[in-house]
Amino acid sequence: MLNRIDLRGSHRDPRGLLPRAQLDVSVAVEQIRPVVESVHQHGFSAIREATERFDGVTLERLRVPAAAIAAAAETLEPEVRAALEVAIERARKVHADQRRADLVTKVVPGGTVTERFLPVRRVGLYVPGGLAVYPSTVVMNVVPAQEAGVEALVVASPPQKENGGLPDSRVLAACALLGVDEVYAVGGAQAIAMLGYGSDGSDGSDGSDEGDRCEPVDVITGPGNIWVTAAKRLLRGVVGIDAEAGPTEIAILADDTADPRHVAADLISQAEHDPLAASVLVTDSTALAEAVDAELLRQVATTKHAARVQTALAGEQSGVVLVDDLEQGLRVVDAYAAEHLEIQTRDAREWAMRVRNAGAIFVGAWSPVSLGDYAAGSNHVLPTGGCARHSSGLSVQSFLRGVHVIEYDEAALRDVAGHVVTLANAEDLPAHGDAVRARFEA
Repeated sequence: MLNRIDLRGSHRDPRGLLPRAQLDVSVAVEQIRPVVESVHQHGFSAIREATERFDGVTLERLRVPAAAIAAAAETLEPEVRAALEVAIERARKVHADQRRADLVTKVVPGGTVTERFLPVRRVGLYVPGGLAVYPSTVVMNVVPAQEAGVEALVVASPPQKENGGLPDSRVLAACALLGVDEVYAVGGAQAIAMLGYGSDGSDGSDGSDEGDRCEPVDVITGPGNIWVTAAKRLLRGVVGIDAEAGPTEIAILADDTADPRHVAADLISQAEHDPLAASVLVTDSTALAEAVDAELLRQVATTKHAARVQTALAGEQSGVVLVDDLEQGLRVVDAYAAEHLEIQTRDAREWAMRVRNAGAIFVGAWSPVSLGDYAAGSNHVLPTGGCARHSSGLSVQSFLRGVHVIEYDEAALRDVAGHVVTLANAEDLPAHGDAVRARFEA
């Protein structure tokens, strides 16, 4: 079922040989630019027009009434509520440990540099609502922002026809459980533009717009489709963004000790997200590769989203990569830099601790990606498309800025003044040196 890429005996850089979904965000940027610019210029009317075109919903106002958020929590199935509460509790425990204390460095007597970690004031959190709905993504975005001390949290999620033009009721319920009451029924590129530029909340015809207005945010986080990613690229610089998320992906580094049932089930679990989702097995065992293929045929036939899964598994972004040994396998998964990387080998933790590039690493047979998606306590908003080589997943740090506070007394400045003047002159910026000299001239 899976395409095969045989790298045995190869010494080439594997990056150009590995399967990866081909997405041209730059093309999507130009296609979506008119929507973003229209929202910037026209606000509510442009958002309503785009929502009618893309979601088939006519919005009378953007903000979800507080009563609807509270009602969603009241009607939430008890088992779903309990699961969300466990996810919130575990995520909060992990993210609370990520808080950073101010750092004070005594450079010289009388001269200190303090690094303060200050939260951004207002954050826009995007929660997708396309092929699936993601109340868990509310948890993964809101909890680290709250633990960072963000003052104002805003959630945007697409309106659902079947929910009366409101976001999915489980998304609203998750917002209620987390105490988030500013929620907008807006999705796609128009949601990103609304968060970045702000917008009136209605056409104002009933005189009730003032409380519904969405003020611009400082940072936008959360996954989405290519149109959301393209809009984020357009807004970069206007606001901060977490990452340009692409289709989800899993890589599994496995040897002959791995259970093919587990491997196949985990590959399927990511493939059900999206026809462009990537499922990649890296192994030195041809026997395992063949057993996994057989398991995929068996398990895909009984899974709910079989057509979507088959498309993803058969796509160019998925496959089995055969390697000589686990050393080569490690080089391959480091080059691939997967969003989710599972290690199902002998001495799995030892191999996991040698990995350099991955969004998150899942160690051994009892740590599947699904655990991290919901209830491990880790964050599931992770870098895709190889970006794990240079970027991290969402965390408390995503919402903090390090600000240096410099405090020197007269003696400490006098001691280093000559060096400041020398470097200023070396860079032909004499006024910089003069700013120091002025403090010591009679």
